[in-house]
Amino acid sequence: MSSPSDTNQVAAMAEEGAVSRFFRATEIDSRMIGMIAALMVVWAGFDIYSGILRPNVGLFGGSFLTPRNLWTLLVQTSSIAIMSTGMVLLIVMRQLDLSVGSMLSTIAVAIGVLQVFKLGPWLGVGNEYIWIIAVVCGIALGAIIGGFNGLLTAYAGIPAFIVTLGGLIAYSGVAWALIRGETVAPMDKTFKLIGGNGPLASIGPFWSWVVAILACGLVVLGLLNGRRERRRVNFPQRPVWAEVFLGLVGSIAILGATAVVNSYPWAPKVIENYAKDNGLAIPPGIEDKNGDAICMAGEAVVRCVDGLIFYTGYAIPVLIALAVGFAMSFISKRTRFGRYVYATGGNPEAADLSGINTRWLTVKVFMLMGILVAISAIITSARLDAATNSLGQFNELYVIAAVVIGGTALAGGVGTIYGAMLGALLMQSLQSGMTLLNFESAYKDMVVGTVLVTAVFVDQVYRRRVK
Repeated sequence: MSSPSDTNQVAAMAEEGAVSRFFRATEIDSRMIGMIAALMVVWAGFDIYSGILRPNVGLFGGSFLTPRNLWTLLVQTSSIAIMSTGMVLLIVMRQLDLSVGSMLSTIAVAIGVLQVFKLGPWLGVGNEYIWIIAVVCGIALGAIIGGFNGLLTAYAGIPAFIVTLGGLIAYSGVAWALIRGETVAPMDKTFKLIGGNGPLASIGPFWSWVVAILACGLVVLGLLNGRRERRRVNFPQRPVWAEVFLGLVGSIAILGATAVVNSYPWAPKVIENYAKDNGLAIPPGIEDKNGDAICMAGEAVVRCVDGLIFYTGYAIPVLIALAVGFAMSFISKRTRFGRYVYATGGNPEAADLSGINTRWLTVKVFMLMGILVAISAIITSARLDAATNSLGQFNELYVIAAVVIGGTALAGGVGTIYGAMLGALLMQSLQSGMTLLNFESAYKDMVVGTVLVTAVFVDQVYRRRVK
């Protein structure tokens, strides 16, 4: 015999619309759908507008939705996306780190000084261990700085806002003092590959497809494991059609992104230089003004395809960002550490009374943030092949904006890793698109600020409706 509550639930389900039933069955966050829709609108808008500005091209001949621009966009997003995954956990815990930009500058400069002025003369330029030592030291420095911020916040009782605001100023001064405002360059040859700098900084089409197939397999395994865990703890199961739909959408997105990055060829001059450096014969092609044969996209592709048309595939910094996102999602959802972070953000007093060492937990989250900043510093300095004291300027604002746009509540307790990474992609898309269209810097700042405030407003409206 059914209870009155069951009867009411059935009646409520019968009254809800098809869209509501779809979101309930698939358990998709409607805010993520809104963010993806906004991203698609931004991409389409920039592409159409760039096509209008190009004579004799038309609406669908824009320069934004091209393999080259999308490949570059993903590389540029990597640094902010990595830092945003750590900022999610901080804001979920009702903390904040305003020093990530200055911290990035300090770590990047320290890595540059270590390579150029210390390890190079000591081990010899091009030594195979230079990049390894630089990466290890950079990550260790990030952990130390992040841990220091955490100690001041958790054990000295200083609000994180003040600690990291002071760090924003102080670490910027440290970066300047290390190099006196100069630029440290060039970086180690192998180190540069980490930032996607150079034609060999991508894994190529074959391995990109391998990665894509493995990622699709992980999506399917994740869905199957989720069903098994729900059955084990007697949680309601998603309908089979919903599981199939989620698996298909995830796999299509992965394969589509792989097809895009695999269709971006090396530039003709890059191919020419690579061939000369490695003693490769250049097939007959089009001669440049110096009489050198080069491979070109377009009519000459057929004559070059046998030997010297190379495609990029996934860039190394993009793979690092995806790996970090996967690891941070696992940490936040599947580990005791992650559960403690969300419990502390939801109710700090209850978490403390339940036996969670919230102060030590705070130190660990700040330390994790420092490690992620160090990874971003490595990628950024490697991509630019240089380090300056202003390298991370305003990065703290972009990271916080990405996290908030991604649906993380500033009041704490709520936030997702994938949402923050999508927010980072949206932020970078706005900046890249406006740069492509030659917008002035002032207008870029106004747009980014407006998007941030709008995202917070929409989030507040959503939460009021949910309550």
